[in-house]
Amino acid sequence: MNKKITILGIESSCDETAASIVQEENGQIKILSNIVSSQFDIHKEFGGVVPELAARAHVEKIDLISEKAISESKIKLDEIDAVAATAGPGLIVCLTVGLNFGKTVAASLNKPFIAVNHLEGHALSPKLNSTLEFPYLLLLISGGHTQYLLVESLGKYKRLGTTIDDALGEAFDKTAKIIGIEFPGGPKIEKYAEKGNKNRFKLPKPIINRGGCNLSFAGLKTAILRIQSDIKTEQDKFDLAASFQKTIEEILHEKTKKAFEIYLNENTSLKKTFVVAGGVAANQGIKNALINLSNENEFECLFPDINLCSDNAAMIALVGLEKFKKKLFNELDFKVNPRWQLDDKAQFLKGAGVKI
Repeated sequence: MNKKITILGIESSCDETAASIVQEENGQIKILSNIVSSQFDIHKEFGGVVPELAARAHVEKIDLISEKAISESKIKLDEIDAVAATAGPGLIVCLTVGLNFGKTVAASLNKPFIAVNHLEGHALSPKLNSTLEFPYLLLLISGGHTQYLLVESLGKYKRLGTTIDDALGEAFDKTAKIIGIEFPGGPKIEKYAEKGNKNRFKLPKPIINRGGCNLSFAGLKTAILRIQSDIKTEQDKFDLAASFQKTIEEILHEKTKKAFEIYLNENTSLKKTFVVAGGVAANQGIKNALINLSNENEFECLFPDINLCSDNAAMIALVGLEKFKKKLFNELDFKVNPRWQLDDKAQFLKGAGVKI
């Protein structure tokens, strides 16, 4: 007998308050609701996320967002089989709001509680819109993380490469700020790039020929700071955005080629699947470049739907669903872990003097 499994997911790791109902029936996974409340307007005047303001907004909205998710799903509260909530990584004051809310709901319904690693949500997110089987190579690119990982199974990850300084999404945001694009500027870089000359500015590609599939973006940001005084017109902004976009695509092309080699050496199954997930996966130029590279190397390339690239609770509910099937539940005293890694054995590779 194939029972329906229904999971309530809660996400509050940064500046999105989100709730979702995901259901599996007869092996088919469906998103019954996926509500996300963004805080762009709250943080815009500060040019970045202010943790205390973000946490306050979560407290104010999480009840309403969760009620809306349940209402839109057309399910009853007692049909929920478990509650999954993000426990890390992220901003500790923000994580605490969603985690405590999820625990409270689980306790009140007398249902299992499942703590979810936010990054695992991104890692599994393409499963919400396509068939995805282990193992696979993952490129996780977001505002806080940039990593290549071998995904062996649920909860089993091996990091193959990482940024040694800025995350890719952070590099986009910082470049946008230097150019003068209003927060959140990262996603707007690509729009500016469409109007620019991508060959006007020659930008560096740090550690492009060394360090395996580790990456670095801090030097690129420094180069843009030096060019800043030359940016006087709108066309200058378009040209710099286009040059930046092109440089990022070229860096990811070379580093992903190296990641393919390392993955095939590490993975004895010879299953050639490449998943790209996280907020920056919504960048169409990067998507096209990586799909073309995958085709050239005979890898199947999978992306989440564009509305599932950025932070959302459907991916958290999905991880909860997979853990529920394995009875991987957590106690209600589970604590937030703002630095929760997918590969807890991976070496810390950030800061001056890092050897790669």
